[in-house]
Amino acid sequence: MARQQLQVLSALDAAKTQFYHFTAIVIAGMGFFTDSYDLFCISLVTKLIGRIYYYVPGSTNPGSLPPNVNAAINGVALCGTLAGQLFFGWIGDKMGRKRVYGVTLILMVVSAVASGLSFGHTAKGVVATLCFFRFWLGFGVGGDYPLSATIMSEYANKKTRGAFIAAVFAMQGFGILAGGIVSIIVASAFQAAYPALPYQTDPIGSTVPQADYVWRIILMVGAIPAALTYYWRMKMPETARYTALVARNAKQAASDMATVLNVEMEAEPEIVERLAMEPSNSYGLFSKEFLRRHGLHLLGTTSTWFFIDIAFYSQSLFQKDIFTAVGWLPSAKTMSALRETYMIARAQTIIALCGTIPGYWFTVAFIDYIGRFAIQLMGFFMMTAFMLGISIPYLHWKNTDPTGFVVMYAFTFFFSNFGPNATTFVVPAEIFPARLRSTCHGISAACGKAGAIVGAFGFLYAAESPTKALDDAGYAPGIGVQNALYVLAATDFLGFLFTFLVPDAKGKSLEEMCGEVEPEEGSGVVSA
Repeated sequence: MARQQLQVLSALDAAKTQFYHFTAIVIAGMGFFTDSYDLFCISLVTKLIGRIYYYVPGSTNPGSLPPNVNAAINGVALCGTLAGQLFFGWIGDKMGRKRVYGVTLILMVVSAVASGLSFGHTAKGVVATLCFFRFWLGFGVGGDYPLSATIMSEYANKKTRGAFIAAVFAMQGFGILAGGIVSIIVASAFQAAYPALPYQTDPIGSTVPQADYVWRIILMVGAIPAALTYYWRMKMPETARYTALVARNAKQAASDMATVLNVEMEAEPEIVERLAMEPSNSYGLFSKEFLRRHGLHLLGTTSTWFFIDIAFYSQSLFQKDIFTAVGWLPSAKTMSALRETYMIARAQTIIALCGTIPGYWFTVAFIDYIGRFAIQLMGFFMMTAFMLGISIPYLHWKNTDPTGFVVMYAFTFFFSNFGPNATTFVVPAEIFPARLRSTCHGISAACGKAGAIVGAFGFLYAAESPTKALDDAGYAPGIGVQNALYVLAATDFLGFLFTFLVPDAKGKSLEEMCGEVEPEEGSGVVSA
């Protein structure tokens, strides 16, 4: 059956890969580079902040963040991200993707700098201001998720759309790597300038006063890539799909896309008006028609993103604690404060290089050949298998082979990124109507961040030993690292099951996936 289609949208679907595609990937991708740097660099400095502000004279162990403070510092940015995803997802459909795209970067730049300048005369004051600015940093980061995904999906052609969206998200891996590298450089430079003995030798001198600059510099560096990208974001035209199908300005859509595609296009206002009158292009988010058409799809995208983020953020934010538990990182008291920061950053960098980054780019390479569904299903299955592989023989790994544990652990990161961590970002940008696409992506992403919050707060407490005497100061007994890893394996398996609710958009146009273009007999224009 022929489908009435706008020439500009057919041209986008059939367009060969061009310079503007790569420009869009870099512009949107640098936002995600910044997002991941800002979200994950905090895990590199929490130990240092604990040493500086929560030192207890006479203690046999260095100062550490109290449970509520540790949870707040790690989790507050995720709360801001959740709110930003919902707000900017909604506003992106109401006002347009480009109009609010720069606002998210401004928020990230200002909040990253302000986080590093967190002030106060007491530990409570510094942590309170840090949490305040980290919330707004997360709010800006949250806006980047639905806007970047939607913009990239609406710019891309249908043959390579999955790879383009995944490439934007893959910049997250380089952001995590950059966080580790920056921390290594800064910690090493301060170590060389201000050498210190281990805590067990010199409890007070092991944390030099200048260490307070280290965590602040690491946090503020996150403002640089966001600031560099702002000008180019403002130069991007609005997507043709939003302009034509939502704003209903056929002339502007044709003009904008003729500029980037270097072809002449007709405005076709009569087709735009005809499409706007179709029932398939008028139902709202809270309508029975949306529930019938996309209810299960939205359940699939929200639930799978929720489950993957429980596992992914638990592993990412607290990998330093897991590595310490299995003996891959030395005990904190055997190191100075700056040495510990260096060792944590080195561990994160190794995991990023060996597992995280390769996984992202495997998805980019294969998503348009294997399909989103197959990659997501395989990823959840392999994550479950590897998580069980490190949790069942946990005592063996801990007592005799910590390096083997780290290798297995790296594979869980590889298959999360060559799997659901990437595909859950891609799919919501492809299967919902243009007028609801950013909103539905924001809802899906927000459910993911709800999972991240569960992981950030839950794993922190759950991983504590069931034996009170072995718990960190201020923590109640938990279920232990081994049982916490079992829980993560269970969430991965639930993600595997809920993946069956998600459709695969491989090789299909956006309008074909969401039914925005209704069949019309006698149409002389067909979609590619």
